[in-house]
Amino acid sequence: MTTNAKGAVFLVAAVGTLGAAAGPEPAEHYWPHWRGPLASGAAPHAQPPVEWSETRNVRWKVELPGEGLSTPIVWDDLVFVTTAVPIDKPLEPRAGAPAAAPARRLPAVEQPRQAQAFQVLAYARDTGTPRWKTTVREEFPHEGTHQDGSFASASPLTDGERLYAFFGSRGLYCLDMSGAVVWEKDLGQMSTKLGFGEGSSPALHGDALVVNWDHEGQSFIVVLDKRTGSERWRQARDETTTWATPLVVRHGGRTHVVTGATNRVRSYDLDSGRVLWQAPGLTQNVIPSPVSGDGLVYLTSGFRGNALFAVRLSAAEGDLSGEPGIAWRYDQDTPYVPSPLLYAGGLYFLKSNSAILTRLDASTGERDFTGRIEGLENVYASPVGAGGRVYVVSREGKAAVLGAGRTLEVLAVNALDDGFDASPAIVGDDLYLRGRRYLYRVGEARTAAGS
Repeated sequence: MTTNAKGAVFLVAAVGTLGAAAGPEPAEHYWPHWRGPLASGAAPHAQPPVEWSETRNVRWKVELPGEGLSTPIVWDDLVFVTTAVPIDKPLEPRAGAPAAAPARRLPAVEQPRQAQAFQVLAYARDTGTPRWKTTVREEFPHEGTHQDGSFASASPLTDGERLYAFFGSRGLYCLDMSGAVVWEKDLGQMSTKLGFGEGSSPALHGDALVVNWDHEGQSFIVVLDKRTGSERWRQARDETTTWATPLVVRHGGRTHVVTGATNRVRSYDLDSGRVLWQAPGLTQNVIPSPVSGDGLVYLTSGFRGNALFAVRLSAAEGDLSGEPGIAWRYDQDTPYVPSPLLYAGGLYFLKSNSAILTRLDASTGERDFTGRIEGLENVYASPVGAGGRVYVVSREGKAAVLGAGRTLEVLAVNALDDGFDASPAIVGDDLYLRGRRYLYRVGEARTAAGS
């Protein structure tokens, strides 16, 4: 699911995962969580390459164990990924876990066949050499996932001092930067819609960790102290399964925790848990994560319908239905799995899970273009932006590099020997691409003197 879900759940990879407010230095120079340092998909200080292949501009490539659709994160000299590795152990689902079989069996849902080792991996950023591996839990999952999903779809996150890895029903873990577990938190067992699996990532703001737990049981949102894992507050939610990562944004002296969902869009006060405002809900199977900039929050989804609107935070209070709280709306070509990209004055998003890209003026909602990215087909990963360019990677291993602007300008279409559902990370001059089999560092080749 990488998220962020797939099938509906498909992925959350694209899952996945985190909404934190714009980070202070040096966070803006790294990729500390799902959707990057600004929680928008943009890397403000990066200049990744335009062209690459298996024989050009691949700095390193390592094979990954198991399966995972979470975004890699990067901090200092380390790259972190999460994964679930099948193991031959006679383990059973935990007592009291929800029934594995959904009310209606779908061919797209794969039931668990064996126990899994849930792992956090660290690689050297310069060489790709494995630094450490921590298995945080071994368990037989109580339910399966969509065939395009995985048991490791939520993206990890870091504040540079601790690393936080979320495996949903298998727990939330705080590790130090050498891989030792500091604390762990069991939030229960999810029962997801049609057994599609899990995928929402946590959000981190200051010393608060936010986890949204929407499923077919009693849904809730909870804020934890990042230092200890202790609960600060928890609020019940009237929602079925969603896979969108919450967005935390500071505006007008308040810190908003914004959640996209089917019944209602809501903003909670980070300190108290009080609902600050709520707006009409999105479509079914909400996967895309909200993004925010210049006082607006953008929410979208696109399964069995099209929903996209911008909330004006300065006027957001109580129940919102139109102006001035809702700045503008758009009802075409919205994404199912991929989250939108907010970059260089534009809001970029894909139609469903296809390579049809739309750019809207982020301030007005006016459409600049809708067009097909030739050379790409199916897309679960969320687009990212850096260096005046937009990067879109596909399930077939292709990657389009576009000029960021009001026209659809394809600069290059690149290919690697893998398929990509996880969203890219961008740091410095490099792209970090997590495929189904490999983790790539893509960057311009350098001379010995410039290395």
